[in-house]
Amino acid sequence: MLRGAGSIAIALPWLELMGEGRVARAATAAKRFISVYTPGGAVIDDGNGENRWRPTGSETDFTLSPILTPLAPIQHKLLVVDGLAMASAQGEQHQAGIIAWLTGTTQQGGGYGAGPSIDQVIANRVSTNNPMKSLQIAVRWGTGKSHGLLHPINCVNFEDNGTYSPIPPRLDPQSIFDQLFGSLDPTDSADFQAKLARKKSILDYVDRRFESVSPSLGAADKQKLEQHLDKIRELEQSLDDVVMPTAICKLPDEVDTSDYNPTTGLDSADDGSIADVNTDEAIPKVGKFMMDMLVMALACDITSVASLQWSDTEAKHTFPWLGLDQHHHFYQHDGGFRPVECEQIYTWYAEQHAYLLQQLDAVDLGGTTLLDESVVFFGTELAQPPSHDKSNMPFLLAGGGGGLRGGRFLRNEGLADPSHNNLLVAILNLFGDERTSFGDPAFCSGPYAGLT
Repeated sequence: MLRGAGSIAIALPWLELMGEGRVARAATAAKRFISVYTPGGAVIDDGNGENRWRPTGSETDFTLSPILTPLAPIQHKLLVVDGLAMASAQGEQHQAGIIAWLTGTTQQGGGYGAGPSIDQVIANRVSTNNPMKSLQIAVRWGTGKSHGLLHPINCVNFEDNGTYSPIPPRLDPQSIFDQLFGSLDPTDSADFQAKLARKKSILDYVDRRFESVSPSLGAADKQKLEQHLDKIRELEQSLDDVVMPTAICKLPDEVDTSDYNPTTGLDSADDGSIADVNTDEAIPKVGKFMMDMLVMALACDITSVASLQWSDTEAKHTFPWLGLDQHHHFYQHDGGFRPVECEQIYTWYAEQHAYLLQQLDAVDLGGTTLLDESVVFFGTELAQPPSHDKSNMPFLLAGGGGGLRGGRFLRNEGLADPSHNNLLVAILNLFGDERTSFGDPAFCSGPYAGLT
C-alpha cells in the first residue's frame, strides 16, 4: 500500500518482492567456482559420542562447532551442509572417496572414476574467454604411497572431454607465480619477456619431439600423447595472454619459498617414515601464498575455475607449527585414532578456509564482491577417519553465486536420498546448467534442494 498526504492510501497488487518470491527470485548464474580439498574427514565422533564438527542450532540461528569456529567472521556467507552420504564412493576406501567427491562416480578396477569432475564441467561453461580454462594447485602433495606421482589416491580433477583423464595439480609456487603474474610487474617486464621466450622455446621443442615419435606408437599410447600435447598447447596459449593490472587485479606479494621443496613427495615412504621437516615447516607460508595467487587469478580473470588441494588422502607429512611430529594419517588411524590431534589439524584447516573466503570477499567488484559471484565447495574423501565412514560428510559451501544463500546450517536429518551426487547436480544448476543428474545415475535422484 502507498500512503500519501492525509489519509490517502492506494492498494498495490501483490508483487514477488513482497513475499517469499523475494527469496526465490531468479538469480544470475554463478561466475566462478573454487573447490578446496582437505584430507581425512573430520571428528564426527570423538570416541565419546561427541561430534566436534557439526554446528548446533537451527538453519539460520546456529553456533559453529569447535572445529568450524575460525569461520565465524565469514559465517554469514557460509552454508554448512550436513547429513549427506558419499554413496558413489565405491572402491578402495580413501581412493574411492577422493575420486567420487567431485565426479560422483565409482572407482573403476583400482583406477580412476568414470566421469568428469564438476569443476571441469563448469570450466567448459564459464572459462571460455579466460586465458586458462582452470587452475589446479596443491600444497605438500604426493605424500606416502603415491611417491610424488599422480595416482588414484591423490587426484580430484578429471577432464570433461570424454576421456576423464586425471589432471595433476601444479606444485611449485614460484613457477605458478611466474606464469600467472610475471607480466603484472612493469619494472621487470624485460626479464619476464626473456623468461617467457625461453619457456615457449622449450615447449616448442617438447611439442616437436613428441610429434616425431607419434608414428611408432600404438593407439592407446597415441591417445595419451595427444592429450599431453593438448595440455602443452593450452599452456602455450596461456603464455601468450598478457594480464593487465586493474583496480582489482594486482600483483600478489611474492614470497620466498626457497625452504620448501614442492616435489619432496618423490622421496616419500609408504608409511610416512621419511620426514622433510624444513618443507613441512613452510606449509603455512606456502599455503597462504597459494591462496593469495588463487584469489588474484580469479580477480584478474586469468581463469574462472580453481582447485586447491591441501595434501592428499595419504597426508603423510608432519605439522611442526602445531607441535605435531607425526603425519595426519598416523593420527587418523595408523597410530590409533587420536581425536585431539585430528581436531587440531581440522581446526587449522578451518582457519585457512576462513582466510581464503575473507580474501575473496575483500575484492570489491562495485556493490558486490568476488565471493558474492562465486561458489566455493570444501570437501574431503571420508567423514570419520577410524571407520572410513562416508555418511554425514563434512561439506561446506560459501559465496553467493547463482543465488546460493549463506548464513545457514542444513542438517538434512531424514532426507529421502542423502546421496552427495544430488548436491553436485545442485551446484551445477547454480551455474545455469539445467541437468537433473550427474555422475553414476545409480546414486543420483535429482538436484539437492535448499542451496538457494
